[in-house]
Amino acid sequence: MPVLSLIDRLRPVAALLVAASLAGAPVAVLAQQQNEQQKRQTQPQQKPPVKPRTTTPPKAATAPAVPKTETLPPSQIGIGTHAKQAFMVDPQTSTVLLFKDADKPMHPSSMAKMMTIYIVFEELAAGRLKLDTRFRVSERARNMGGSRMFVELGSEVSVEDLIRGMIVLSGNDACVVVAEGLSATEEAFAERMTAKGRELGMTATVFKNSSGWPAKGQWTTARDLAVLSWRTIEDFPKLYRYYAETSWSYNNIRQENRNRLLKTTPGTDGLKTGHTEESGYGQSTAAIRDGRRLVLVVNGLGSMAERAQEAARLMEWGYREFTNTTVFRAGDTVVEAPVWLGTQDKVPLVVSRAVQITAPAGQAVAPRVVARFDGPISAPIAKGTKIGTAAVTLPDNRVIEYPLEAGADVPRMGVFGRMAGMIRHYLFGWLS
Repeated sequence: MPVLSLIDRLRPVAALLVAASLAGAPVAVLAQQQNEQQKRQTQPQQKPPVKPRTTTPPKAATAPAVPKTETLPPSQIGIGTHAKQAFMVDPQTSTVLLFKDADKPMHPSSMAKMMTIYIVFEELAAGRLKLDTRFRVSERARNMGGSRMFVELGSEVSVEDLIRGMIVLSGNDACVVVAEGLSATEEAFAERMTAKGRELGMTATVFKNSSGWPAKGQWTTARDLAVLSWRTIEDFPKLYRYYAETSWSYNNIRQENRNRLLKTTPGTDGLKTGHTEESGYGQSTAAIRDGRRLVLVVNGLGSMAERAQEAARLMEWGYREFTNTTVFRAGDTVVEAPVWLGTQDKVPLVVSRAVQITAPAGQAVAPRVVARFDGPISAPIAKGTKIGTAAVTLPDNRVIEYPLEAGADVPRMGVFGRMAGMIRHYLFGWLS
């Protein structure tokens, strides 16, 4: 599923075609006002998104520690990798840069903890939990094996400590404390995790526990974990900071974050590693450089060292071989729409966030932008009101839609002005 959701398509009554080149050429604008009969016609269906084209593998790295990409097992999209499953996406443009069996079921291992953490973040954001809320440690939590926070039986642990325990220490015991604190039983909490995953678009994921401990019937995919990673970053920007912490001490025991890229790969600020005997070593990684975000999920690697090396190599490749170009900045006017019975004849329609496209580095492409809105727009119009959409056709023919908002307030005309406007309309038709 796309990482960025598309807003519902509006029935167009006015259309604007905008052609913009990546080299920064001026935007060419062609506008056409449809008549009343055309208003009733149905908008033709857009072409369905297609997979991004495969990029040419880069030249082999000179460092002897990095294997030549020509010798690596191939991917369906992007360069080869030793990972059994791999998925890299630029979530700001929904461009998939790397795809290797990313929809093949795999065990989530400790990467499942990201969903437990997501639900905790959601409870905090809703005000149903506070960072100083405390949960009691049960015998089941205290007896969890694997990576641990080392909570003590019968003690009460704050939510903030449990967050760090799950993220930095990868504590299985911390996950059980949270699950029982929020849902009474871990089984009930796992059902909540699965339901939340469906809500986020993780259609191939089933959770059986809160920590990713091996369990029959527990599955996910690399693509689904990328969706969860991006939604965590996007939905909880203030809480996401915990994922960047490199070490932490609890109960007089200091442990290092297993995400080595936090210290070795510039821009890395999350997310979570994982390992089981059956699925190997995996990791969900997020980094941001110069405002550009990449999310990478790998799994099925042979060791902690190989996981760190391969994740770093792939992340560097993503930043080196692809670039983003801004078509419109946040607040830029895409088109001016006609106004009916307003103190102004037109209102600017703007994008609330930047419109960007991802393409191979050095490749010049010309994206096509189509703005659609119901027009003329009746006054009064409040600034920020959603008016229509801007559909951007990317170089691989995928279409991403961005909401268009009114860029200014337009009050309604007075009584006499409205009368004059209506007379002009009925006698002469709409003049644009």
